[in-house]
Amino acid sequence: MNAPSNRMPTLFVPHGAGPCFFMDWDPVDAWDRMRAYLENIATTLPERPGAILVISGHWLEANVRVTAHPHPSLIFDYHGFPEHTYRLSYPAPGEPVLADTVVALLHEAGIPAEGDPARGIDHGVFVPLKLMFPEADIPVVQLSLRRDLDAQAHLDLGRALAPLRDRGVLIIGSGMSFHNMRGYRDPRFTPISEQFDAWLADTVTSPGAEREAALRDWAQAPSARLCHPPRAEEHLLPLLVAAGAAGESTGRRTFSDRVMETALSGFQFG
Repeated sequence: MNAPSNRMPTLFVPHGAGPCFFMDWDPVDAWDRMRAYLENIATTLPERPGAILVISGHWLEANVRVTAHPHPSLIFDYHGFPEHTYRLSYPAPGEPVLADTVVALLHEAGIPAEGDPARGIDHGVFVPLKLMFPEADIPVVQLSLRRDLDAQAHLDLGRALAPLRDRGVLIIGSGMSFHNMRGYRDPRFTPISEQFDAWLADTVTSPGAEREAALRDWAQAPSARLCHPPRAEEHLLPLLVAAGAAGESTGRRTFSDRVMETALSGFQFG
């Protein structure tokens, strides 16, 4: 059966370093290509999303939680940046009804989950969305990762969310395809990051079942643990959620760049 023409894709986007797009950087053009990529994403979608569900690498809970506040605040969970970056705004509404739907879908799949009526959205959400949808007029809900960082559990989490794609919801995994803090700006990590990035690109383009099996065992990939050290893979797991929600949809790499001596990529399914 062919997918509906207006079925939303699922995305994995790099969200940069803190508020990097909204401040001076050295070199000054370091994030220009990533900014342009994020700014162009809306033009690639089949239609304007009715709502956006973001899985950020910056929220981990023992069991999955979903933001349920109608007007979520911003969580400035970055440190040491210029004062003006703590005054950024992104007044997108929340969507408690969508949050309830997400919880219901996860419960149907046997995944413990609950709404969080108090939590705001972190910078893994509002920083890329300020570029992707700058009008901030599409409802936004954030979904946490599981603190156990289990790969299969996050693929399962995505699979449970797949029906949202036919309801106008854009599912975005927000993280970084390379996230070893010791590796940034170190040229020794250029070939290391490129090796893992090439594996990711090949894996994403594989058929659904083969792709899922490879992502479940991602830690066995070339240079995987040099790019995402043990117990620090939270910036990769949003990709697994996006892949799980993709089902059999075709995947492809839609962005690639070298920033701070490391290869960074973005991906789309469907």
